[in-house]
Amino acid sequence: MAPLIVLVAVTSLARLIGLMGVTYVDTWPEATAMGLAAMFVLTASAHFVQPRRGGLVAIVPPQLPRPGLVVTVTGYLEAVGAVGLLIPSGVVPYLRIAAVVCLGVLLLAMFPANVYAARAIRGPHAPTTPLWLRTAMQLIFVGACVVVTLGS
Repeated sequence: MAPLIVLVAVTSLARLIGLMGVTYVDTWPEATAMGLAAMFVLTASAHFVQPRRGGLVAIVPPQLPRPGLVVTVTGYLEAVGAVGLLIPSGVVPYLRIAAVVCLGVLLLAMFPANVYAARAIRGPHAPTTPLWLRTAMQLIFVGACVVVTLGS
């Protein structure tokens, strides 16, 4: 639930700042890019800091080898993607679009771990969000990626 709160709060704050004249966040797609960046920094940090890391390792589906490596790699991808979201399209053309598209694909690729976690909780620090709520949040996150992609 914390990633959703961060996404909504930072996007709203960025949009408010944009309405006060800061052109960097003066549209919903730009503000949403800031919200997504903050959300992905939050989620990426969980991939490296105990006890959350252990919980994330526990929810990697057993079909995937080396769950610790999977968690590390996805954490780095989230962090790099967050940085890409912060770079305006006018500075490096298409970098923000590439970052948000890759993050959207990453969200979809990681969804099976969310399903697995909702069905087979593993360990005291594994996320325990019900599947219906995980699915709804995932749709919001992917929707935010679409907003940024179409607006960039």
